[in-house]
Amino acid sequence: MRLNKFLSACGVASRRKCDEIIQNGQVFVNGKVASVGQEVNQKKDVVTLDGARLKLPSEFVYLKLHKPKGYACTASDERGRKTIFDLVETDARLFSVGRLDYNTEGLIFLTNDGEFANKIAHPHFHFEKEYQVTVEGEMKESELAVLRNGVVENGVKMPKTKVKFLSYDGKNTKLSVVIDEGQNHQVRRMFDCIGRTIVLLKRVRIGQVRLGGLARGKAKPMTAEEIAFFMGEK
Repeated sequence: MRLNKFLSACGVASRRKCDEIIQNGQVFVNGKVASVGQEVNQKKDVVTLDGARLKLPSEFVYLKLHKPKGYACTASDERGRKTIFDLVETDARLFSVGRLDYNTEGLIFLTNDGEFANKIAHPHFHFEKEYQVTVEGEMKESELAVLRNGVVENGVKMPKTKVKFLSYDGKNTKLSVVIDEGQNHQVRRMFDCIGRTIVLLKRVRIGQVRLGGLARGKAKPMTAEEIAFFMGEK
């Protein structure tokens, strides 16, 4: 088994992130510094990460979490901020799939199944992500058209998006924004480009899995149908 696949299956991170960890010299195989692309025998080889031995999980965990604002999507935050793992009680070594900004709330997955995480994170699959965006002021139809066609940032056109007007309460506009590429901070950057201030940004859907009525800070197991959708068994 490839080392990055083994690490991912152990719940370390996605395969691409595991390659970065290997390159950083944090992984050892049988006492020697590992290299990217290395093969390991999961039954015989001793693989350690930062001194701790890794073993394949006996069972997989799949959770969906309503991340609140003010939580970081890391196992430990260098600035001492609260993390999403403070919200979940489990003995399993989980990692997040589908990161959200510190000040963004909404749907995120937690798992120890590297294959599942890889399916969602890999750009080949283009799973849609839907956000509810609350913006200061009343949005003009011309602004929505620019967002749909792809805003231009520093001379580079961003991807087209699906944007739907939901409501205007006399103070703020609420929109549905659907993206399928997931560039870094994409939604916030889109609105920055047209000079609009986001009041609240919440992810409400990944693929066909919806946040639904899940309360802020709460997590619950994903259904078999939800898991099968991402694993190509739908």
